[in-house]
Order: sequence, then C-alpha cells, then structure tokens
Amino acid sequence: MTDNLVQVVDRTADIVVGVDGSDESFAALRWAIREATVTGQHVNAVFGWTHSWDMGSQPQDDDAWSQAREHMTRRLRDWVNEACSDIDFDASYLKLTSVKATGTHALLELGSNAQQIVVGRRSLNRVARWFLGSLSASLAEEAKVPVTVVRFASDEEASVQDEIANSLTPGDATVHYAQPPIVGLDRHKPIVAGIDGSEISKRALAYAADEARLHHAPLHVLFCWQIKDLDAIPGYENAVAPLHVAEQRAQHLLDEVVSQADLGDDLEVQANAFHIPAAKGLISASRYASHLIVGSRGLSGLDAHFLGSVSRQLVNFAECTVTVVH
Repeated sequence: MTDNLVQVVDRTADIVVGVDGSDESFAALRWAIREATVTGQHVNAVFGWTHSWDMGSQPQDDDAWSQAREHMTRRLRDWVNEACSDIDFDASYLKLTSVKATGTHALLELGSNAQQIVVGRRSLNRVARWFLGSLSASLAEEAKVPVTVVRFASDEEASVQDEIANSLTPGDATVHYAQPPIVGLDRHKPIVAGIDGSEISKRALAYAADEARLHHAPLHVLFCWQIKDLDAIPGYENAVAPLHVAEQRAQHLLDEVVSQADLGDDLEVQANAFHIPAAKGLISASRYASHLIVGSRGLSGLDAHFLGSVSRQLVNFAECTVTVVH
C-alpha cells in the first residue's frame, strides 16, 4: 500500500450518513453500516431538520425548543432501528445526531472531518423529498471529503421504465425494460475507477483500490477520452493523429498512471481506454459495476459548470453507487 493510498483513505474517521425517514436515506444508512461492519468504523447518522418540517406551530421558549429537539432525536432513533433491524452491527459504533439545520448544511458541517459523507439518491428526479438531485449533487461539489451517493431503485422506477418500453415497442405484446445482465454475485461485480490523468483522479484511483481490496472485488480502471484530452502525440504535433494512433496513446497514458499508482499484486486490475465522452462512458459502465469512483476537479464558476459536469452527471444518472473523491 502506498503512502498516497494511506492519505486518501483514513479509516479511523467516521462515516457520516444523512437520514430523513425516506427509503433512499434508509438505503444510504444500510450501505454505510454494512461498510462499517467491514472497516470497523463508527457511523454518525445525521438528521438535519428545520422548523417547517412537520412540526406544527413554532416553539416559543427554550423548553419548547428542547422538546422539539427531543422529538426529532426520537424520530431519528426510530428510523435507524427500522432501517437496520436485520443488520448485525455493534450499536456502540453508531451515533445519532439530530440538528436544527438544512440537510446540506448539517452534513457539510458534521462531515467536514469524516472519512466520507453518504447520502441516498432516487432514480426518478422528483422534488417531493429531502434527498433528491440537488442535495447529493451540491454535496458532491461542496464537500471537502469523499461523498458517496447510494442509488435507490424504486418499484415506481421499474414501472415507469416498463411503460416507456411498451410505448416504444410496436405491437400489442407486453414487454419489460431490459435489466443489465448479472455478473456473478454482486460482490464479484467490479469496482470501477474513472480517471483522466489529473492528480484528483489519481486520488480516486487510490480510493477505488482500497475499496476493491476491502471487498475482495476486481478493480477496473477506465479512461474515457476524446482527442482534446490527450497531450501532443509524438509525430503529430502539428496534425491530427489517426484514430488508431490516438487510441494507442490513450492506452499508454492510462497504463502509465496505473503503473505509477503501485496498486500491489493482491488486486485483480484491468485498465481500458475508450474513445467516448467521459460521462457517457462511465454511466454505461455503471450498469455493470458495484461501485463507481471518480474525482472532483474542484473548479468554480463557469469552469465548474462545464468541465466539472461529469461528476454531477454521474451523481444524477449512474446506475450504481457513486463516490466523488476530493
């Protein structure tokens, strides 16, 4: 294990997970606790609430506010008990934190020194619940620690996908949305690291290697590239290189990054470069992965909107759990 890997993954820090009583937050909590059973970490289940959230009239004094906080803490405890009743986890490793704040603010503040922040995401982009799109995407962009977004696939999603499939299929026969093929057991699905050669993507690779080692899963490293992503190709400094030459260059750059990462001999590692836009390629890969890990480039303003859009698209559209490393 390299020094860089030790710096990237500090398993002595807590896993902070957002809980709000929704199915997607239950999925995030269960993922976090299962992760902690393997790593031996503590889990801090955080409920960030505001007064307008199902509380009736506003408390008028300190005693009333204290009662409101106790009520929210009891509600959090009930949610945690419901979500984790069938998971064998040492309760002394679980902390419950109920705080009067917006969900994003609570998680950013309490997760600032965490090993990672975990939230849930529904596949359908509705706005009825606390944890949809904007929360997971904003956390992934604003947090200083890795953010893991756990995908929650609802029965509603499957029903809508079937409706879409039927509406686009000629004839009267009922069809079902094609699910991705099962690659052995879930634990044998690969951990996928998406890299682009940047320093932050190398940190993501180190993080992915640690996850793969932890869960005894194969590690697949993907470099989804376009011509503009490649440095000057020797012999073609003033011309556009043929595609096969660019493909060789991309694979060479990827192999160099993987070799320099010194991932060790205890991992099953495959590295592939694909000529495809990064977001499109990695979303495709997410159908066959157990966990997709990428880096956030830490840009701001218009650069963040355009260049940093890959991680946002993955958070919103990937079909497996996604971690954005900072």
